[in-house]
Amino acid sequence: MQSFYDLTLPELEKVIGALGNEKFRARQLYNWIYNRGVLDFSEMTNISKSLRGVFSDMFSTSTPVISDTLESEDGSIKFGLLTEDGSLIESVFMPEEGRNTLCVSSQIGCRMGCRFCVTGKIGFRRNLSASEIVGQIMAVRQHLGDMRISNIVFMGMGEPIDNLDNVLVSLDIIKNSLGLDFSHRKVTISSVGLIGGLQSIQTKVASLAISLNAANDEKRTYLMPINRMYPIREIIRFVKEFKASGRVRITFEYVLLKGVNDSLEDAKELAELLKGVKCKVNLIPCNESPYIEFKTPSPETIERFQAYLHEKRFITIIRDSRGKDVSGACGQLGMKYLEECAP
Repeated sequence: MQSFYDLTLPELEKVIGALGNEKFRARQLYNWIYNRGVLDFSEMTNISKSLRGVFSDMFSTSTPVISDTLESEDGSIKFGLLTEDGSLIESVFMPEEGRNTLCVSSQIGCRMGCRFCVTGKIGFRRNLSASEIVGQIMAVRQHLGDMRISNIVFMGMGEPIDNLDNVLVSLDIIKNSLGLDFSHRKVTISSVGLIGGLQSIQTKVASLAISLNAANDEKRTYLMPINRMYPIREIIRFVKEFKASGRVRITFEYVLLKGVNDSLEDAKELAELLKGVKCKVNLIPCNESPYIEFKTPSPETIERFQAYLHEKRFITIIRDSRGKDVSGACGQLGMKYLEECAP
């Protein structure tokens, strides 16, 4: 049986049209399932009973099963979700004033191998299907009830651009007005900088975040081996040529690692690199884990780094580490896979 969450609206119209049914039925289904959150075809009262039976036999609306939830002291919730093959996905819901953000995963494990990221230590297991990506949103939304998700960030397990086809399908569903109906400003894709895929995706979603983490190739290659393939200057060239709304700035994410990339000299090198680049900078204090060797810089070091970038007129934000106490913060997801392998 095909998962309903694997189909964009045009694809669903094509499938339903091939049965000899009117294409507007696809829009009805999208409205019921995505806009109204009704997953049981028998409850879709403006569709005939016989047709409801046909759709029930054709499409599955099952989502990944929430196997556990861990609530952080800051109000964030880390969800463990099981796929049909028993694999574990982790998603994190982060409520804060003015927005409720869901961080979704795009892969199980990751092949990028960033030294500061637990997910990278797992290695690559497999891509998530579009239905498993969208299914995270649907499952968490059902669990939350009246608490609305306002923003989606692809910052969970995996590199979204390395799973481009399935991410593009999920984006189509997430942004469709009859689907989950998120504005492009409310959806962010985070990438290590796979430029070929980013060039394909830039017209699909305006909010992009690129994980930079160093201002010279030697240091970035040490932290992120993918830099050998997509060095810093190529990333900067892509950002300068980025085609989007004039109000859109690409975000550079910079994980601050104690004694590695957090000095005033590092800040000066970063400011020089980004001179003339329309961007903003998110500083992310390292989230420590037993599985990575890096430590969090002192608050004074972090604030000094930010102050220098402010002095050079860069929009620079120190990002809160939400869910750190339940291993749900940036760079911490997937720890259970490593715990299973521990002696």
